[in-house]
Amino acid sequence: MIRFFRVQWIGCLEMRNFDFSKLLTIFFIANCFVLAAAGQQTEDVIKVDTELAAFEISVIDRKGMPVRNLRANDFRVYEDGIERTADFFEPITKQDEGRPLSVVFALDVSGSMTAAELQRLKMAMQSFVERLADYNSYFAVMTFAMEVKTLQSFTNRPERLEKSFARLSRDQDGLSTHAYDAVDEAIRLLWKKSPKAVKNRIPKRAVILITDGFPVGDIVSPETVTERANLNETTVYSVILPSYSRLQGTKKPLLTPLEASRLIEKTGGRNLYATDNNFEPLFKALAEEITASYALAFYPDEEKRADGKFHQVRIESRNGLVIKQNRPGYMIKQ
Repeated sequence: MIRFFRVQWIGCLEMRNFDFSKLLTIFFIANCFVLAAAGQQTEDVIKVDTELAAFEISVIDRKGMPVRNLRANDFRVYEDGIERTADFFEPITKQDEGRPLSVVFALDVSGSMTAAELQRLKMAMQSFVERLADYNSYFAVMTFAMEVKTLQSFTNRPERLEKSFARLSRDQDGLSTHAYDAVDEAIRLLWKKSPKAVKNRIPKRAVILITDGFPVGDIVSPETVTERANLNETTVYSVILPSYSRLQGTKKPLLTPLEASRLIEKTGGRNLYATDNNFEPLFKALAEEITASYALAFYPDEEKRADGKFHQVRIESRNGLVIKQNRPGYMIKQ
């Protein structure tokens, strides 16, 4: 079943006179009604109709390092190949100055996970949380093997997160790895339980999937998860563990089914590989990338709001930087 919802946006507002966080608050509330109406049918293809086209983007330089402190005029926006102007722009910054963060850890605890790996992951995730403490961040913790479980709903209290990490344990009898189901549940958790706004600003929403990259037994398809993530403005990142890596003679990881699904790529995320016993550098790099991201949005022209077609959007850097965006375009259906 495909469900369409329409949200009317009225007026044309100039970027310099409008508080982007207030607009995103409206946008968030509208989407909450969409998710609530979606129900529990995991294979539903859910679309939302809005007259605002909003995108999450991250930026790296040619050496792969995240780039901060960019402004709207550092970007070019192309809608169906034609350059246009962005109406709204906001970065993530520390403390009270920019957008906060809502992050879900989704951790594979199937039987092939070693006790030593699990302990190292606990320490790395704890360090990750500490690095993002100054960003008005909220975190939740989920595990999955044959079942998806929520150990801790969203909190900004370090002691609660520490207790949830301490409760992590292996599911030694698990015969399947429901990674796509876990991401789907994480997206739902973000919309149902994460703070709707922090100091009048809408958080960036991210799922950090820690797994072997070989999902087995899922109910939800990767295509549905990708569409739900795009709808709900959620970026998915993956950390692929060393005990699961299928290595060739060159020590280069083989392409996993998770990567082949392009879920991470299509949501603007990144695949990271744990090739040794130290997970700290990976989570440090992940924290750097997540906090070097921006929200960019514009109002489509009147005729495109009424045509019911998918419109391709490409965001480029004026300075030759590498741009990743969380979805390839938008569609408004009357």
